[in-house]
Amino acid sequence: MKFIDEVSIKVKAGDGGNGCVSFRREKYVPRGGPDGGDGGKGGDVVLVAAPNLRTLLDLSYQRNYKARRGENGQGSQRNGKSGSDLVIPVPAGSVVYDEAGDETLADLVKPGQKIIVAHAGKGGRGNTHFKSATNQAPRSAEEGGRGEERKIRIELKLISEVGIVGFPNSGKSTLISRLSAARPKIADYPFTTLAPNLGVVKFGGQRSFVIADMPGLIKGASQGAGLGIQFLRHIERTRILVHLVEGTTEDPVADVKVLEAELGAYDPSLLKRPRVIALSKADLCSNKQSAKKIRALQKKGYNAIAISSITGKGLDELVEWIAGQLKGAAEFARA
Repeated sequence: MKFIDEVSIKVKAGDGGNGCVSFRREKYVPRGGPDGGDGGKGGDVVLVAAPNLRTLLDLSYQRNYKARRGENGQGSQRNGKSGSDLVIPVPAGSVVYDEAGDETLADLVKPGQKIIVAHAGKGGRGNTHFKSATNQAPRSAEEGGRGEERKIRIELKLISEVGIVGFPNSGKSTLISRLSAARPKIADYPFTTLAPNLGVVKFGGQRSFVIADMPGLIKGASQGAGLGIQFLRHIERTRILVHLVEGTTEDPVADVKVLEAELGAYDPSLLKRPRVIALSKADLCSNKQSAKKIRALQKKGYNAIAISSITGKGLDELVEWIAGQLKGAAEFARA
């Protein structure tokens, strides 16, 4: 399934039905009076967060959405039927913007949350409403109101408790495939991960947490280099960060500093969240080399664990650390 995390669409609510001009026409009732019914209300356009969606792919195929209009009123005081609402499902984590003013309309974090993005037009009143002592036979009725029309932008920010960040080819996809049932495509070239992958890590019986590996972060990402903002948007909601640094690097502290600089440039609050340095590919290093680099990171105040997604070394320790931190980590539901 193709991952789409941003889309713009046009929405148009239904117009209201027109009110009716009608008079009673009955035998032996020469002056029956007005009996025009009201027009029906149009349908609203509603976005709802759906639990089973992970991408905005469907919305990328259809860019125009229009709800049904209300039916016109009829004689004998029969009101027109209201138009049905148009309900558009989006993934939980979708942020909705009005493109005209770049105003945030809603942040649909929890499944089932809804927002009306285009309000329907009201139905027009029939001529029965305009009868008065001085106007016994009104020959006018209201037209239905126009439904709201606007262009909106939807951005998806994944909801995961743990985010794995690191340079391209640092082993993020391999790690998530070992910790969870996620099976991302893995190949030996930069930017293998072109979209975030979500996985559920189960531990301690019935407990679990959601983890996401993010597209490779490089120097200058906060200014749009590489996958830039496309990547950084998805870590805004994470509660804990795992910085994945290759164990074969000469200076892991320098690599961590580059990652922190990009995260801080994008959003300084990211640096305040609990994080651990996972020194990956420990199977390619001797125990002595790994221990030396772990000590170098710890001297700088970092939590650091040597891991190998191939042999499984350090993975249980990493999961235990994450589980312990999640108990007190704050939620970041809103950007």
